[in-house]
Amino acid sequence: MSTHQKSPEREKKGFLRNAFFLVSFIIIAQIAGIVGSLFTTNSVNTWYKEISRPSFTPPDWLFAPVWIILYLLMGISAYLIWKKGAHKKEVRTALILFFIQLILNSLWSVIFFGLHLTLIAFIEIVLLWFAILFMIIKFYPISRTASLIQIPYILWVSFAAILNFSFAALNVF
Repeated sequence: MSTHQKSPEREKKGFLRNAFFLVSFIIIAQIAGIVGSLFTTNSVNTWYKEISRPSFTPPDWLFAPVWIILYLLMGISAYLIWKKGAHKKEVRTALILFFIQLILNSLWSVIFFGLHLTLIAFIEIVLLWFAILFMIIKFYPISRTASLIQIPYILWVSFAAILNFSFAALNVF
């Protein structure tokens, strides 16, 4: 056997390791969504129904499936970066940015839905937007695919920021 060929047992271990990390990154991203939903669920049926909404607010049922898909893409994207070599400094930096934006993502739900601070939530979502942008930029030289599958996420957060600002304008100013 050539020194460049992997044994079937070694290939199986590699496959299982990759599958473990792929699933782990997807679960981590989904957990961020679950944390956010803990603050969203109660408010959607109370506070959120009572405040003034912009005319372009999507129906409530749309948010959960969109976020589930976006968190799935986030997890896949982080996995693709990790797969390029966690021992590399640029990979570690990119993954740190991934976790920073994930924390900011969950924090937004706490501020908007949990604390009902729409203006502060707008400031926070702008920070989230820049964190996503920096993550996309850092991901690109490591994995174009990982970077590009974050485009729907930044587009949705762009829309969410406009929506958030509109909520603040209608209910604070």
